Amino acid sequence: MEERFDRLAKQLHKTNPTLSYEEAREWVEGLWEDFESTRAKAGWEYEGQDVTEKMVTQLISSYGHKLHEYFSNNPKFQRFIKKDGPVN
Repeated sequence: MEERFDRLAKQLHKTNPTLSYEEAREWVEGLWEDFESTRAKAGWEYEGQDVTEKMVTQLISSYGHKLHEYFSNNPKFQRFIKKDGPVN
């Protein structure tokens, strides 16, 4: 699992150098957790880490370059938002 998170964090950091590696890692872990918990709450059967990794990879490819601009009222993602607001 550690290896997957590290690989995805490096991919996100490369896609969005505005994020530090540590911030990218937090985003990856948050996206991973959110995807798995949302599927579980919806009653979907667990399909394994490969499915989750594929989804997080798709999210990084589609939205990774803009994650530093993300705003959410969801407390789970508040810790990822820079205290001084979005970076321009």
